[in-house]
Amino acid sequence: MIEVLRNRTYRALFGAQVIALVGTGLLTVALGLLAFDLAGEAAGSVLGTALTIKMVAYVGVAPLMAALVDRLPKKAVLVGADVLRLAIAVTLPFVTETWQIYVLVFVLQSASATFTPAFQSLIPTVLPDSRDYTRALALSRLAYDLEALLSPILAAALLTVVAYNNLFLGTAVGFAASATLVLIAAIPAHPGGSPQSTFWQRLPEGVRVFARTPTLRFLALANVVVAAGTALVLVNSVVYVKAVLGLDDAALALTLGAYGVGSLAVALNIPRLVDRFGVIRTMRAGLVVVVIGLAATSVITLFTLATGIGWWAVIVAWAVLGAGSSLILTPSARLLADASTSANRNLVYTAQFALSHACFLVTYPLAGWIGAANLAAAAVVLAVLALAAAVIASMTRAARDARRHDSMSGESAASER
Repeated sequence: MIEVLRNRTYRALFGAQVIALVGTGLLTVALGLLAFDLAGEAAGSVLGTALTIKMVAYVGVAPLMAALVDRLPKKAVLVGADVLRLAIAVTLPFVTETWQIYVLVFVLQSASATFTPAFQSLIPTVLPDSRDYTRALALSRLAYDLEALLSPILAAALLTVVAYNNLFLGTAVGFAASATLVLIAAIPAHPGGSPQSTFWQRLPEGVRVFARTPTLRFLALANVVVAAGTALVLVNSVVYVKAVLGLDDAALALTLGAYGVGSLAVALNIPRLVDRFGVIRTMRAGLVVVVIGLAATSVITLFTLATGIGWWAVIVAWAVLGAGSSLILTPSARLLADASTSANRNLVYTAQFALSHACFLVTYPLAGWIGAANLAAAAVVLAVLALAAAVIASMTRAARDARRHDSMSGESAASER
């Protein structure tokens, strides 16, 4: 997998991604502490609003920015987004009112919504070989999972020697290093949209490609399944661990870590799975795993509510959900690369960025609002939603073509025997 790091340009870009992720992880911890400093017991409300603003920026601003910057050089777009994120990180320690957090978070996440799709759409150009690109996707997934596991530990270690405001400076350093690595990377020419196209023509282009491409329609439905499983974990883990099972913060960290471990274990093996089974078949397996994980969680929830025990069952379920999500997410960008051209790639990747996060605008409230009344009901509703999306996805032309290919391969192997 790591052989793709021999490519100097990709190595610089991957380094930029990893460093920026660490900085973002520190920002998450620091933002929570800042919210508590300003709002006290109402910090949860402040963070909830900030996360909602983040999703609004991802869903609403990302397509606008992609259409706006599509003709600009990718290096300028990436560095500009990093510089803006750096400026916001430096400003956050001076915040004195909660409304200021909301404004700065909106600007910061708008910059991230510009950076991330542009960065992701650049990698297929740097690594045109599909096998290398699959390995790069697996490395990227590993980076995200490791960041989720290690950034809180790093933040905790730093907080033993510095005040939390200094974490924002660590975030700024991360974005500065990311911008530097992008600057030194030999990014190839990557043309944007047609010179004749207008902003209003470019704006819906990514969604149009999704609508007319069978594999991307399959991906859009797979996004719903991922959002259902992830929402249950992120929204209700604290309720399962602390309210139902009566465990401590360390148990919560281990429970969330189980999701990451499941995802990591699968990401390490994605290149081999895709080489053997193909992208669609690998993702279909992920759909099944997530639905089974949610269904099992429904039963586990009833058991834990009745007995007050069952932590290890929750950990196993979370690991299963992490594994299923990784089976879907890690190879999914292969579908985006195959369905796009150099002229519209950034717009297609941005459409996926916005559409996938739009799913969370539905599943987060379902997990939170229904879970507040009945945890088991939340698990059941999300399981039903995931099952419906998985069934419809399995009926798309892309899934049918994959099954037909499987059948033809089986018949060919039988005739050879």
